[in-house]
Amino acid sequence: MEYPFQNPELPLEERLDDVIGRLSLAEKCTQLRWKSPAIQRLGISAYNWWNEALHGVGRNGRATVFPQAIGMASMWDGAFTEEIASAIADEARAKHHEAARRGSFGHYQGLTFWTPNINIFRDPRWGRGQETWGEDPYLTGELGAAFVRGLQGSDPQRLKTAACAKHFAVHSGPEALRHEFDVHPTPKDFRETYLPAFKRLVDEGVESVMGAYNRVYGEPCCGSKILLQDILRDEWGFQGHVVSDCWGIKDFHTTHKVTANSQESAAMALRNGCDLNCGDVYCDSLEVALAEGLVTEEEVDQALRRLWRARFKLGMFDPAGHDPYANTPMSVVCCEKHQKMAFQAAVKSLVLLKNDNQTLPLNGDPKYILLSGPLVSEVDVMLGNYFGMSPKISTVLEGMAKVAPEGIRMDYRAGCLLDRPRPNPADWAGFEAAASDVVLCCMGLTPNIEGEEGDAIQSPHKGDRETIELLEDQLAYLKNIRASIKKKGSSTKVVVLLFGGSAIAIPEIQELADAILQVWYPGEAGGEAIASVLFGKAQPGGRLPVSIPRSTADLPPYDDYSMAGRTYRYMDEEKILYPFGFGLGYTSFTYKSLSCEIGKESCEISVEVQNTGDLDGDEVVQLYLSPPKHASGQPRHRLLRFSRRSIPAGETVKVNWQIPIADLAFYNDEGKPVMLPGVHTLQAGGCSPFAKLTDLGGANLVRAETEISP
Repeated sequence: MEYPFQNPELPLEERLDDVIGRLSLAEKCTQLRWKSPAIQRLGISAYNWWNEALHGVGRNGRATVFPQAIGMASMWDGAFTEEIASAIADEARAKHHEAARRGSFGHYQGLTFWTPNINIFRDPRWGRGQETWGEDPYLTGELGAAFVRGLQGSDPQRLKTAACAKHFAVHSGPEALRHEFDVHPTPKDFRETYLPAFKRLVDEGVESVMGAYNRVYGEPCCGSKILLQDILRDEWGFQGHVVSDCWGIKDFHTTHKVTANSQESAAMALRNGCDLNCGDVYCDSLEVALAEGLVTEEEVDQALRRLWRARFKLGMFDPAGHDPYANTPMSVVCCEKHQKMAFQAAVKSLVLLKNDNQTLPLNGDPKYILLSGPLVSEVDVMLGNYFGMSPKISTVLEGMAKVAPEGIRMDYRAGCLLDRPRPNPADWAGFEAAASDVVLCCMGLTPNIEGEEGDAIQSPHKGDRETIELLEDQLAYLKNIRASIKKKGSSTKVVVLLFGGSAIAIPEIQELADAILQVWYPGEAGGEAIASVLFGKAQPGGRLPVSIPRSTADLPPYDDYSMAGRTYRYMDEEKILYPFGFGLGYTSFTYKSLSCEIGKESCEISVEVQNTGDLDGDEVVQLYLSPPKHASGQPRHRLLRFSRRSIPAGETVKVNWQIPIADLAFYNDEGKPVMLPGVHTLQAGGCSPFAKLTDLGGANLVRAETEISP
């Protein structure tokens, strides 16, 4: 060890003092860039901060591909989410150190991951909603925190990898306007909806926070005093580092027009707490800002200390053999254990939306199954965006071929195109549909239609959707299938697999199909998982992390960030087709004996849940709180707690929660939590409270409720 900063036995702050004191001002500035160059005279390697791990190590070759984030959210399973994130971190460690041994320190090969995306999926038109954990602040915060725990590990002195909470804050489209719009949320919406998940991850110890492209209250998020200083650091006590969204600081002077030039933009960002620039402003203009007196060397030192604290905790300045994670073998990448986890996650993410007359599972061994629709053999719909490359990606075609019992005839005819009419009018698929016992229609969206600004190359709206209905040609095809079946007088069952990363309004399909399975972008094992559920070798285990509206017309204007009329908390029930938390299964559950004992500091809540069906199964036990009926401007109800439980057939489990009294508060118009006077209602069940649940079928939706006065 040539220098004290290389001695892992010294206190971390001493090591930071030593290394920062050895750098010139010019060298310090270079280290605030996402592509930080090597400082060879001190033996410091180059480092690229930009890496992705949304649902597996992304954009860096071979990796296990888990379901897209919205699919993992559908598991409602914090413990398994943490396990998945830990597996991702293991693969990241192995790949990083193998690259380092080859002398490669490039893009997407590091240990600082810009995930999870915990923005609230407030509007289904947002193309990046697939990256999120849904529309509810509490669910998003709990699952996001679990993901952070898995990525970062449990050692208080070391980081397995570094997680990042993004995009801070009030950011969820439109993609076409993200570089210029200014959001002025009400204090209530700001504190009740847009901030809680970020606060939860800060409390969990997330290492970094990424600013959003937009402005909030007139200030660009990547240089906002309100967000980065007043709230993040002063109010919440955040100790990690802040990174800009990529080329977001450049927007200060080019699109937001709040600064005159790049050196003013660099100064605004650095002064207000943005430590790392993903982009080129700190490269081109930070030293100019220093020379003009817009920022000081002390402010540069402060940012560098925050950044390099993370690098030290990741073991990057330790001598060889000292970092316990450095020996993670390459054999963990796409290992059998992780492949099994990907399969299990896919199964648990599938949401059964309809199952008339127990169409599923296909236990009757149909004689002939027709696979149809534009997505039967599509690989992209297994992946979503920000993905790695698995050597074992299972499409629906492959999954059905693997799982279906021998002796069943299967055929595949696409039947229709994804997003345009077919030029050939001949309808062989319709003829075959009427002759089959089951038609399996694979429909919905792909990552080329919805996604981030530049990724969704089929989207004319930079990744967003203008309407949320099923694409017209797919719906027309399904109508033709049903008409052919009716014309032949056939008893053919129609099962729809609905792909996509967001809510699709399908009231017509609810009428046309016998069964509907929302499969999201289910990851590398998606096809096999889907087939296993269809044939009853596994049970669908997902619950919706978003509400599914009836139509685009039922949504508020997309660019309006008010929560009025949005999500299950504020949307009129008549406008909801499938409610938040909804999902059917192959067994049934009943709820009883919901009780609440209120103490001075906390309340004890319990409910009994019985599996009243013939099969073992998982239930997601959900607890909701409704305010007093006279309370105006409050959500109809909100998720208070949840617990995923495996319950054997015929058995009863008791679910207990100890909840701080403060968690029963609602937000007033000033954005402050207050205890509302009057009688509140607690409801426990397998779904959010919804008056028309019986119309959707499923005994697992029976609930228990009680009244309390906090």
